[in-house]
Amino acid sequence: MKIGLYFGSFNPIHIGHLVIANHLQQFSDLDQVWFVVSPQNPFKEKASLANDYDRLHLVNLAIENYPHLMASNIEFNLPIPSYTIDTLVVLKEKHPEHDFSLIMGMDNLKSFHKWKNHEQILKNYSVYVYPRIGSEPGQWENHEKFHFIDAPIMEISSTFIRQALKEKKNIQPMLPDEVWEYLDGSSMYK
Repeated sequence: MKIGLYFGSFNPIHIGHLVIANHLQQFSDLDQVWFVVSPQNPFKEKASLANDYDRLHLVNLAIENYPHLMASNIEFNLPIPSYTIDTLVVLKEKHPEHDFSLIMGMDNLKSFHKWKNHEQILKNYSVYVYPRIGSEPGQWENHEKFHFIDAPIMEISSTFIRQALKEKKNIQPMLPDEVWEYLDGSSMYK
């Protein structure tokens, strides 16, 4: 089975994440997309992160009606910060029957050369890239391992969502219904 790995903090997951994941699963050769919930991205601060299991729960709520989207907590038991290459090695050991690929926004391409063992990633894995406003493929444009997907451009950020929740704004249309209902009745992000 061909699995696309969509890494992120999903802090919280929003409709932009769902649209991208569903589009990639439906309009590429990926059989499934797994949301890999990261305890800590090496390039981000941990201070604003909600609890790992709360974020995982929100992802599970968001995808319960999408049979080809899955949630993974594989990084919860790995050293922090999480490095993609380490997660890929563990996933391949646990699931040798799957063919894993990465999913990333085009904005991540400009720093991809700084990723730990990025050459090894490109040697062993394909990368599905979705567009972001103001981002270009750059040096990776003609690389055989990169697949540039014409997915919808979603300019919603989790940072914006968290700030709006603190300010008691109605952002219900930006969140999957199940996530909105959960957050509306909780103190998370308030």
